[in-house]
Amino acid sequence: MKADPAPAAQLAQAVPQTDARTPTPDTVVPVGERQADDASRRLAQAQPAAPATPPSDETEDIYDPWEPFNEKMFDFNIKLDRYVLKPVARVYRVVIPEPFQIMISNGFDNIRWVPRFVNSMLQGKFGGAGREVARFVINSTAGVGGLFDPAKDYWGIRPSNEDFGQTLGTWGAGPGPYLVLPVLAPTTVRDGVGMGVDLAIDPFGYFIPFLPTRLALKIGDTINDRALNYDLFQGVEETTIDLYSSVRHFYLKRREQQIKD
Repeated sequence: MKADPAPAAQLAQAVPQTDARTPTPDTVVPVGERQADDASRRLAQAQPAAPATPPSDETEDIYDPWEPFNEKMFDFNIKLDRYVLKPVARVYRVVIPEPFQIMISNGFDNIRWVPRFVNSMLQGKFGGAGREVARFVINSTAGVGGLFDPAKDYWGIRPSNEDFGQTLGTWGAGPGPYLVLPVLAPTTVRDGVGMGVDLAIDPFGYFIPFLPTRLALKIGDTINDRALNYDLFQGVEETTIDLYSSVRHFYLKRREQQIKD
């Protein structure tokens, strides 16, 4: 449900999605939305290249009237990830062992169950809402305050991953213009509004009202996630001719599919 993590998420949209923390037997591909799981993040070695350009028969569905601005912001975010976030994550990986990185990510994810629960209810996905309640109870107790994920590991209960942008989409709201902002992942006007609503109901805002502390936790969460996904984007920039168009295409199609699911 929560907003994608900083510039790294932009590249994550350019390739097919799987769970970034669960290894698969053949291919390994990134996820931009940071649901912490239990496995190694050494993923990128077999990562397939993203398509050079989106399929021509679908490009007419893309509404990008702010493309010149978006391209500049996209380039800024890519450079920010390459020259700032990734080097910091490299040092972070040395200081914080991977098992602790996973525990930290699990803890953040467990706290943010409320927006996923609320949006599942608003979309009429009561099974998903029930899973969120079950996950929170199990992981907060047997999972030692959410540091572990026995709900998924032992009971197979996965998060619903619903957000208010998807809720607006299920209510019939169109995506509006595509939008790229500094430090944030790709979005649309609809999903940007949804992001704001999700942040408003995020428990962090109530239990940690002091803004500098919340900002520090957000930065720490972002660095931790980038460390977990350190190798995910290896080779993507070099093998994709038009990275901006590919990211835009796959982000919009992915969001469209999430709303339909």
